Amino acid sequence: MIPSSKILGRSPAAFELARSIVKAAPTEASVLIVGESGTGKEIVARAVHDRSSRRDAPFVAINCGAISPSLAESELFGHEKGSFTGASATTMGCFERAHPGTLFLDEITEMPLTMQVQLLRVLESGQYHRVGGSEQISVNLRIIAATNRDPRELVQGGSFRSDLLYRLAVFPIRVPPLRERKSDIAYLSQRFLDELNEQEKTSKVFSPTALERLEDYNWPGNIRELKNSITRAFILADDIVDVAPIGTAFRTPAPSVKQGYLKIPIGTSLSSAQRAVIMATLDHYSGDKRRTALALGISPKTLYNRLEDFR
Repeated sequence: MIPSSKILGRSPAAFELARSIVKAAPTEASVLIVGESGTGKEIVARAVHDRSSRRDAPFVAINCGAISPSLAESELFGHEKGSFTGASATTMGCFERAHPGTLFLDEITEMPLTMQVQLLRVLESGQYHRVGGSEQISVNLRIIAATNRDPRELVQGGSFRSDLLYRLAVFPIRVPPLRERKSDIAYLSQRFLDELNEQEKTSKVFSPTALERLEDYNWPGNIRELKNSITRAFILADDIVDVAPIGTAFRTPAPSVKQGYLKIPIGTSLSSAQRAVIMATLDHYSGDKRRTALALGISPKTLYNRLEDFR
């Protein structure tokens, strides 16, 4: 088994994800990680860094969606003392702090367009100035970016630059949601329980029905939600960790087609709903992709891209 897969699961999907990490890590290619919230994109980014030639250099992570647009330039590139109100000292930005290691740009698609232009320029030249500074700074680092959205749709909508996408997605990695690899749920659950036992110096075990209940749930919050649920059950347990039946209010039935209508339950993730609509329409038109694309109001190329993603 590829070592990286131990932190990701044991399913074929987890193995393929680990294989992508192993292939990407020793290169200098920029990596774009795409996956829903809670799937472990930062874990994947760290795994790429840890297997690369930059493993002994810094790994700096920044959430692009959590930065105020007015402070984004300063956060990324740093600022000189007195360059703006409150700038009481010269401060390094993420690029300097990450040199010569890896800079992880999480939720990259949330970055404002104006900053995307500056980021692209720095990625191409490896040089920039701090806010309020004139000294040219050079950095040598690797960029790993991540998003929980479809970057191609954002490019088509005009909120993300295509040239930046091409620069970032030299080696794209898709992280599948937990519902697409349910065979990993038991493995990950036991690993989380083992970690809690080691941390708290206890020897708690799952009840006979706990893992079955965990595997029966859809986990819209993915690995993060699973880990939080097990932590909560662990805290409440004495010796036997049990998981209460997850009620129908929290369970998300699969979309279904009946008499020409597609029923999508509330709580279904957007990616699952999109997949259900596309596949139901394709089935309705007996596999005719041209008519399917026309009915959905998308181009045939977009339809082919979606179908490729579903594989």
